[in-house]
Amino acid sequence: MHPLQLSSFTLTTCLGRGLEATRSALQRRASGLARRQFDTTALDTCIGEVEGVDAVRLPPALAAWDCRNNRLAELGLAHDGFAEAVRAAAGRVGAERVGVFLGTSTSGILQTELAYRRRDPVSGALPADFDYGRTHNTYSVTGFVRARLALAGPAWTVSTACSSSAKVFGSAARMIDAGLIDAAVVGGVDSLCLTTLYGFNSLELLAREPCRPWDAARNGLSIGEAAAFALLEPLAASPAPDAVALYGVGESSDAHHMSSPHPEGLGARLAMQAALGAASLQPADIGYINLHGTATPSNDAAEDRAVVGLFGSATPCSSTKGATGHTLGAAGALEAMIAALALRHGFIPGGAHTATPDPALRAHYVLESREAKLRRVLSNSFGFGGTNCSLVLGRA
Repeated sequence: MHPLQLSSFTLTTCLGRGLEATRSALQRRASGLARRQFDTTALDTCIGEVEGVDAVRLPPALAAWDCRNNRLAELGLAHDGFAEAVRAAAGRVGAERVGVFLGTSTSGILQTELAYRRRDPVSGALPADFDYGRTHNTYSVTGFVRARLALAGPAWTVSTACSSSAKVFGSAARMIDAGLIDAAVVGGVDSLCLTTLYGFNSLELLAREPCRPWDAARNGLSIGEAAAFALLEPLAASPAPDAVALYGVGESSDAHHMSSPHPEGLGARLAMQAALGAASLQPADIGYINLHGTATPSNDAAEDRAVVGLFGSATPCSSTKGATGHTLGAAGALEAMIAALALRHGFIPGGAHTATPDPALRAHYVLESREAKLRRVLSNSFGFGGTNCSLVLGRA
Protein backbone atom coordinates (compact mmCIF):
# COMPACT_ATOMS: atom_id res chain seq x y z
CA MET A 1 0.00 0.00 0.00
CA HIS A 2 1.04 3.63 -0.43
CA PRO A 3 2.07 5.29 2.85
CA LEU A 4 -0.42 7.73 4.35
CA GLN A 5 0.64 10.55 6.61
CA LEU A 6 -1.15 11.20 9.90
CA SER A 7 -1.42 14.91 9.17
CA SER A 8 -3.12 15.46 12.51
CA PHE A 9 -4.25 13.18 15.32
CA THR A 10 -5.74 13.39 18.78
CA LEU A 11 -7.06 11.19 21.57
CA THR A 12 -9.09 11.56 24.75
CA THR A 13 -9.22 8.88 27.46
CA CYS A 14 -9.35 8.49 31.22
CA LEU A 15 -5.67 9.53 31.15
CA GLY A 16 -6.64 13.00 29.98
CA ARG A 17 -7.57 15.10 26.98
CA GLY A 18 -5.21 15.48 24.07
CA LEU A 19 -1.77 14.27 23.06
CA GLU A 20 0.34 15.99 25.70
CA ALA A 21 -1.71 14.73 28.64
CA THR A 22 -1.59 11.20 27.22
CA ARG A 23 2.15 11.27 26.49
CA SER A 24 2.95 12.52 29.98
CA ALA A 25 0.79 9.85 31.62
CA LEU A 26 2.24 7.02 29.55
CA GLN A 27 5.82 8.05 30.18
CA ARG A 28 5.07 8.16 33.92
CA ARG A 29 3.38 4.74 33.67
CA ALA A 30 0.27 6.35 35.12
CA SER A 31 -3.21 4.83 34.92
CA GLY A 32 -6.66 6.36 34.70
CA LEU A 33 -8.46 3.25 35.96
CA ALA A 34 -10.37 3.72 39.21
CA ARG A 35 -13.06 2.07 41.26
CA ARG A 36 -16.20 4.10 40.70
CA GLN A 37 -19.86 3.62 39.95
CA PHE A 38 -21.14 4.44 36.49
CA ASP A 39 -24.81 5.37 36.26
CA THR A 40 -26.71 2.67 38.17
CA THR A 41 -24.02 -0.04 38.08
CA ALA A 42 -23.16 -1.92 41.23
CA LEU A 43 -20.21 -3.95 39.97
CA ASP A 44 -17.01 -4.58 41.90
CA THR A 45 -14.61 -3.46 39.17
CA CYS A 46 -12.47 -0.53 38.00
CA ILE A 47 -13.33 1.53 34.94
CA GLY A 48 -11.66 4.12 32.76
CA GLU A 49 -14.18 6.95 32.70
CA VAL A 50 -13.45 10.20 30.85
CA GLU A 51 -14.06 13.18 33.11
CA GLY A 52 -16.60 15.78 32.04
CA VAL A 53 -18.44 13.96 29.26
CA ASP A 54 -21.87 14.62 30.78
CA ALA A 55 -21.13 18.36 30.85
CA VAL A 56 -20.42 18.56 27.11
CA ARG A 57 -23.03 20.36 25.02
CA LEU A 58 -23.29 19.77 21.29
CA PRO A 59 -23.69 22.77 18.96
CA PRO A 60 -27.39 23.81 18.83
CA ALA A 61 -27.67 22.85 15.16
CA LEU A 62 -26.60 19.28 16.04
CA ALA A 63 -28.60 18.90 19.25
CA ALA A 64 -30.63 16.03 17.76
CA TRP A 65 -27.47 13.88 17.87
CA ASP A 66 -27.08 14.27 21.63
CA CYS A 67 -25.98 11.11 23.47
CA ARG A 68 -22.97 10.18 25.59
CA ASN A 69 -21.08 8.69 22.66
CA ASN A 70 -21.44 11.80 20.52
CA ARG A 71 -20.62 14.05 23.47
CA LEU A 72 -17.40 12.06 23.88
CA ALA A 73 -16.72 12.51 20.16
CA GLU A 74 -17.30 16.26 20.50
CA LEU A 75 -14.87 16.37 23.41
CA GLY A 76 -12.26 14.48 21.41
CA LEU A 77 -12.55 16.71 18.35
CA ALA A 78 -11.81 19.82 20.42
CA HIS A 79 -8.13 19.08 21.08
CA ASP A 80 -4.75 19.28 19.35
CA GLY A 81 -6.10 21.51 16.57
CA PHE A 82 -7.68 18.49 14.93
CA ALA A 83 -10.92 20.08 13.70
CA GLU A 84 -8.93 22.99 12.28
CA ALA A 85 -6.60 20.61 10.42
CA VAL A 86 -9.59 18.83 8.88
CA ARG A 87 -11.14 22.12 7.79
CA ALA A 88 -7.84 23.09 6.15
CA ALA A 89 -7.69 19.76 4.31
CA ALA A 90 -11.28 20.15 3.11
CA GLY A 91 -10.38 23.63 1.91
CA ARG A 92 -7.54 22.20 -0.18
CA VAL A 93 -9.28 19.20 -1.76
CA GLY A 94 -13.02 19.89 -1.27
CA ALA A 95 -15.36 18.64 1.45
CA GLU A 96 -16.70 15.92 -0.86
CA ARG A 97 -13.19 14.48 -1.23
CA VAL A 98 -12.70 13.84 2.50
CA GLY A 99 -14.11 10.55 3.79
CA VAL A 100 -15.12 9.70 7.36
CA PHE A 101 -14.59 6.13 8.60
CA LEU A 102 -15.06 5.45 12.29
CA GLY A 103 -15.21 2.38 14.48
CA THR A 104 -17.48 1.74 17.44
CA SER A 105 -18.82 -1.24 19.30
CA THR A 106 -21.88 -0.13 21.28
CA SER A 107 -22.18 3.41 19.87
CA GLY A 108 -24.99 5.27 21.70
CA ILE A 109 -26.68 2.26 23.29
CA LEU A 110 -26.72 4.08 26.64
CA GLN A 111 -29.30 6.43 25.13
CA THR A 112 -31.58 3.45 24.52
CA GLU A 113 -30.95 2.16 28.03
CA LEU A 114 -32.05 5.54 29.37
CA ALA A 115 -35.08 5.60 27.04
CA TYR A 116 -36.23 2.20 28.32
CA ARG A 117 -36.53 3.69 31.79
CA ARG A 118 -39.10 6.14 30.38
CA ARG A 119 -41.29 3.64 28.52
CA ASP A 120 -45.03 4.16 28.61
CA PRO A 121 -46.23 2.12 31.64
CA VAL A 122 -49.26 0.86 29.73
CA SER A 123 -48.13 0.27 26.15
CA GLY A 124 -44.40 -0.13 26.79
CA ALA A 125 -43.70 2.33 23.95
CA LEU A 126 -40.40 4.19 23.99
CA PRO A 127 -40.64 7.97 24.56
CA ALA A 128 -41.50 10.06 21.52
CA ASP A 129 -38.32 12.12 21.82
CA PHE A 130 -36.06 9.06 21.47
CA ASP A 131 -34.17 9.27 18.14
CA TYR A 132 -32.64 5.84 17.49
CA GLY A 133 -31.01 6.78 14.19
CA ARG A 134 -29.05 9.75 15.50
CA THR A 135 -28.34 8.63 19.06
CA HIS A 136 -27.96 4.83 19.11
CA ASN A 137 -27.43 3.40 15.61
CA THR A 138 -23.81 2.45 14.95
CA TYR A 139 -23.69 5.09 12.18
CA SER A 140 -24.69 7.75 14.71
CA VAL A 141 -21.14 8.75 15.65
CA THR A 142 -19.95 8.81 12.04
CA GLY A 143 -22.94 10.87 10.95
CA PHE A 144 -22.36 13.27 13.83
CA VAL A 145 -18.63 13.70 13.14
CA ARG A 146 -19.25 14.15 9.41
CA ALA A 147 -21.82 16.85 10.11
CA ARG A 148 -19.70 18.46 12.85
CA LEU A 149 -16.73 18.79 10.49
CA ALA A 150 -18.92 19.85 7.52
CA LEU A 151 -17.63 17.04 5.32
CA ALA A 152 -19.46 15.54 2.33
CA GLY A 153 -17.37 12.57 1.25
CA PRO A 154 -18.08 8.85 1.65
CA ALA A 155 -18.73 7.81 5.24
CA TRP A 156 -19.41 4.61 7.13
CA THR A 157 -19.01 2.90 10.47
CA VAL A 158 -17.09 -0.32 11.06
CA SER A 159 -18.40 -2.36 13.99
CA THR A 160 -16.34 -5.53 14.35
CA ALA A 161 -15.94 -5.56 18.12
CA CYS A 162 -12.45 -4.63 19.35
CA SER A 163 -10.87 -4.44 15.88
CA SER A 164 -13.39 -1.84 14.66
CA SER A 165 -11.33 1.33 14.71
CA ALA A 166 -8.16 -0.37 13.49
CA LYS A 167 -9.95 -1.66 10.40
CA VAL A 168 -11.07 1.85 9.41
CA PHE A 169 -7.44 2.61 8.52
CA GLY A 170 -7.73 -0.09 5.88
CA SER A 171 -11.03 1.36 4.65
CA ALA A 172 -9.43 4.78 4.21
CA ALA A 173 -6.30 3.42 2.54
CA ARG A 174 -8.33 1.50 -0.04
CA MET A 175 -10.55 4.51 -0.81
CA ILE A 176 -7.55 6.80 -1.26
CA ASP A 177 -5.66 4.23 -3.35
CA ALA A 178 -8.74 3.87 -5.57
CA GLY A 179 -8.78 7.62 -6.18
CA LEU A 180 -12.26 8.05 -4.71
CA ILE A 181 -11.11 10.48 -2.01
CA ASP A 182 -8.01 12.53 -1.26
CA ALA A 183 -8.09 12.44 2.55
CA ALA A 184 -9.93 10.70 5.36
CA VAL A 185 -10.90 11.22 8.97
CA VAL A 186 -10.49 7.88 10.73
CA GLY A 187 -10.83 6.88 14.35
CA GLY A 188 -13.07 5.37 16.96
CA VAL A 189 -15.42 6.35 19.75
CA ASP A 190 -16.87 4.04 22.38
CA SER A 191 -18.42 5.20 25.63
CA LEU A 192 -19.38 3.46 28.84
CA CYS A 193 -22.82 1.87 29.04
CA LEU A 194 -24.59 -0.74 31.14
CA THR A 195 -24.76 -3.28 28.32
CA THR A 196 -20.97 -3.40 28.10
CA LEU A 197 -20.30 -3.49 31.83
CA TYR A 198 -22.91 -6.10 32.71
CA GLY A 199 -22.22 -8.05 29.52
CA PHE A 200 -18.54 -8.56 30.28
CA ASN A 201 -19.41 -9.25 33.90
CA SER A 202 -21.76 -12.03 32.77
CA LEU A 203 -18.87 -13.52 30.77
CA GLU A 204 -16.83 -13.44 34.01
CA LEU A 205 -14.17 -11.36 32.26
CA LEU A 206 -14.08 -8.25 34.50
CA ALA A 207 -11.16 -7.84 36.89
CA ARG A 208 -11.87 -6.51 40.36
CA GLU A 209 -8.66 -4.44 40.48
CA PRO A 210 -7.18 -2.51 37.53
CA CYS A 211 -6.32 -4.97 34.77
CA ARG A 212 -2.79 -6.40 34.57
CA PRO A 213 -1.94 -7.51 31.02
CA TRP A 214 0.71 -10.24 30.75
CA ASP A 215 0.90 -10.53 34.56
CA ALA A 216 1.17 -13.96 36.14
CA ALA A 217 -1.87 -13.11 38.29
CA ARG A 218 -3.96 -11.45 35.55
CA ASN A 219 -7.64 -12.26 35.93
CA GLY A 220 -9.65 -10.12 33.57
CA LEU A 221 -10.08 -6.79 31.85
CA SER A 222 -11.10 -3.27 32.82
CA ILE A 223 -13.58 -1.37 30.64
CA GLY A 224 -12.75 2.15 29.51
CA GLU A 225 -14.01 4.72 27.04
CA ALA A 226 -12.19 6.85 24.47
CA ALA A 227 -12.34 9.05 21.42
CA ALA A 228 -9.41 8.94 18.98
CA PHE A 229 -9.12 10.53 15.54
CA ALA A 230 -6.54 10.89 12.77
CA LEU A 231 -6.49 12.76 9.46
CA LEU A 232 -4.93 10.57 6.77
CA GLU A 233 -3.49 12.09 3.59
CA PRO A 234 -0.94 10.92 1.02
CA LEU A 235 2.58 11.23 2.37
CA ALA A 236 4.13 14.62 1.63
CA ALA A 237 7.28 14.77 -0.48
CA SER A 238 9.11 16.51 2.37
CA PRO A 239 7.35 15.56 5.61
CA ALA A 240 8.07 17.34 8.88
CA PRO A 241 10.82 15.81 11.09
CA ASP A 242 8.27 14.47 13.58
CA ALA A 243 5.74 13.27 10.99
CA VAL A 244 4.21 9.80 11.41
CA ALA A 245 2.78 7.66 8.62
CA LEU A 246 0.68 4.53 8.18
CA TYR A 247 2.71 1.98 6.20
CA GLY A 248 0.72 -1.23 6.44
CA VAL A 249 -2.66 -2.68 7.33
CA GLY A 250 -3.26 -6.39 7.85
CA GLU A 251 -6.67 -7.99 8.42
CA SER A 252 -7.82 -11.56 9.01
CA SER A 253 -10.78 -13.50 10.32
CA ASP A 254 -10.16 -16.91 11.86
CA ALA A 255 -13.79 -17.29 13.11
CA HIS A 256 -12.58 -19.70 15.79
CA HIS A 257 -15.19 -18.83 18.42
CA MET A 258 -17.66 -16.05 19.24
CA SER A 259 -15.70 -14.80 22.24
CA SER A 260 -12.45 -16.79 22.52
CA PRO A 261 -9.35 -16.33 20.33
CA HIS A 262 -7.79 -19.14 18.36
CA PRO A 263 -5.63 -20.82 21.04
CA GLU A 264 -2.50 -20.69 18.86
CA GLY A 265 -3.18 -17.12 17.72
CA LEU A 266 -3.68 -18.15 14.10
CA GLY A 267 -5.74 -15.14 13.03
CA ALA A 268 -3.52 -12.75 14.98
CA ARG A 269 -0.42 -14.04 13.22
CA LEU A 270 -2.08 -13.79 9.80
CA ALA A 271 -3.02 -10.15 10.47
CA MET A 272 0.50 -9.27 11.59
CA GLN A 273 2.03 -10.99 8.59
CA ALA A 274 -0.34 -9.16 6.24
CA ALA A 275 0.52 -5.79 7.82
CA LEU A 276 4.25 -6.46 7.41
CA GLY A 277 3.68 -7.53 3.82
CA ALA A 278 1.69 -4.39 3.00
CA ALA A 279 4.54 -2.31 4.43
CA SER A 280 7.24 -4.39 2.65
CA LEU A 281 8.91 -5.05 6.00
CA GLN A 282 10.39 -8.00 7.85
CA PRO A 283 9.69 -8.83 11.52
CA ALA A 284 13.16 -7.53 12.48
CA ASP A 285 12.18 -4.06 11.18
CA ILE A 286 9.64 -3.57 14.00
CA GLY A 287 11.04 -1.84 17.09
CA TYR A 288 7.96 -2.04 19.34
CA ILE A 289 4.62 -3.85 19.40
CA ASN A 290 1.58 -2.36 21.10
CA LEU A 291 -0.19 -5.55 22.09
CA HIS A 292 -3.92 -6.09 22.12
CA GLY A 293 -3.21 -7.35 25.64
CA THR A 294 -6.62 -7.50 27.31
CA ALA A 295 -5.32 -9.17 30.52
CA THR A 296 -7.59 -12.19 30.21
CA PRO A 297 -5.62 -15.45 30.55
CA SER A 298 -6.58 -16.96 27.19
CA ASN A 299 -6.28 -13.76 25.10
CA ASP A 300 -2.81 -12.87 26.33
CA ALA A 301 -1.59 -16.45 25.92
CA ALA A 302 -2.86 -16.70 22.34
CA GLU A 303 -1.37 -13.34 21.36
CA ASP A 304 1.94 -14.30 22.97
CA ARG A 305 2.13 -17.44 20.84
CA ALA A 306 1.39 -15.44 17.70
CA VAL A 307 3.91 -12.69 18.50
CA VAL A 308 6.73 -15.01 19.55
CA GLY A 309 6.07 -17.31 16.60
CA LEU A 310 6.52 -14.42 14.16
CA PHE A 311 8.91 -11.99 15.89
CA GLY A 312 10.73 -14.17 18.41
CA SER A 313 11.14 -13.07 22.02
CA ALA A 314 13.39 -10.02 21.59
CA THR A 315 11.04 -7.36 20.17
CA PRO A 316 9.85 -5.02 22.98
CA CYS A 317 6.09 -5.26 23.59
CA SER A 318 3.55 -3.84 26.02
CA SER A 319 -0.17 -3.35 26.43
CA THR A 320 -1.47 0.11 27.33
CA LYS A 321 -4.83 -1.20 28.53
CA GLY A 322 -3.56 -1.12 32.11
CA ALA A 323 -3.50 2.67 31.66
CA THR A 324 -6.68 3.29 29.66
CA GLY A 325 -8.77 0.16 30.14
CA HIS A 326 -10.16 -1.75 27.19
CA THR A 327 -12.02 0.83 25.11
CA LEU A 328 -13.55 -1.83 22.84
CA GLY A 329 -14.52 -0.31 19.49
CA ALA A 330 -12.23 2.67 20.09
CA ALA A 331 -9.21 0.58 21.10
CA GLY A 332 -7.73 0.17 17.62
CA ALA A 333 -7.57 3.90 16.87
CA LEU A 334 -6.59 4.78 20.43
CA GLU A 335 -3.65 2.40 20.44
CA ALA A 336 -2.59 3.43 16.93
CA MET A 337 -2.42 7.01 18.24
CA ILE A 338 -0.39 5.81 21.24
CA ALA A 339 1.98 4.09 18.79
CA ALA A 340 2.23 7.39 16.88
CA LEU A 341 3.09 9.20 20.12
CA ALA A 342 5.77 6.61 20.88
CA LEU A 343 7.30 7.20 17.44
CA ARG A 344 7.12 10.98 17.66
CA HIS A 345 8.58 11.26 21.16
CA GLY A 346 10.91 8.27 21.13
CA PHE A 347 9.69 6.08 23.96
CA ILE A 348 8.20 2.68 24.72
CA PRO A 349 5.26 2.83 27.18
CA GLY A 350 5.57 0.44 30.10
CA GLY A 351 2.68 -1.80 31.04
CA ALA A 352 0.85 -0.07 33.89
CA HIS A 353 -0.21 -2.33 36.82
CA THR A 354 1.74 -5.32 35.51
CA ALA A 355 4.19 -6.42 38.23
CA THR A 356 5.32 -9.98 37.50
CA PRO A 357 5.11 -11.11 33.87
CA ASP A 358 3.72 -14.60 33.43
CA PRO A 359 6.73 -16.94 33.00
CA ALA A 360 4.67 -19.02 30.57
CA LEU A 361 4.53 -16.04 28.18
CA ARG A 362 7.74 -15.53 26.20
CA ALA A 363 7.30 -12.11 24.54
CA HIS A 364 9.63 -9.34 25.73
CA TYR A 365 7.13 -7.44 27.87
CA VAL A 366 8.26 -3.94 28.94
CA LEU A 367 7.33 -2.99 32.50
CA GLU A 368 8.87 0.49 32.85
CA SER A 369 8.52 3.22 30.24
CA ARG A 370 11.84 3.99 28.58
CA GLU A 371 13.36 6.07 25.84
CA ALA A 372 13.81 4.34 22.49
CA LYS A 373 14.68 5.44 18.97
CA LEU A 374 11.79 3.88 17.11
CA ARG A 375 11.40 3.79 13.33
CA ARG A 376 8.59 1.28 12.76
CA VAL A 377 6.02 -0.04 15.24
CA LEU A 378 3.11 -2.48 15.11
CA SER A 379 -0.27 -2.09 16.81
CA ASN A 380 -2.55 -5.11 17.32
CA SER A 381 -6.35 -5.17 17.69
CA PHE A 382 -8.20 -8.48 17.92
CA GLY A 383 -11.96 -8.76 18.41
CA PHE A 384 -14.71 -11.22 19.25
CA GLY A 385 -15.54 -13.64 16.49
CA GLY A 386 -11.91 -13.86 15.36
CA THR A 387 -11.80 -10.49 13.57
CA ASN A 388 -8.21 -9.25 13.65
CA CYS A 389 -6.32 -6.18 12.46
CA SER A 390 -2.69 -5.06 12.76
CA LEU A 391 -1.28 -1.69 11.75
CA VAL A 392 2.31 -0.69 10.92
CA LEU A 393 3.18 2.93 11.64
CA GLY A 394 6.51 4.63 11.30
CA ARG A 395 8.45 7.84 11.16
CA ALA A 396 7.86 9.47 7.82
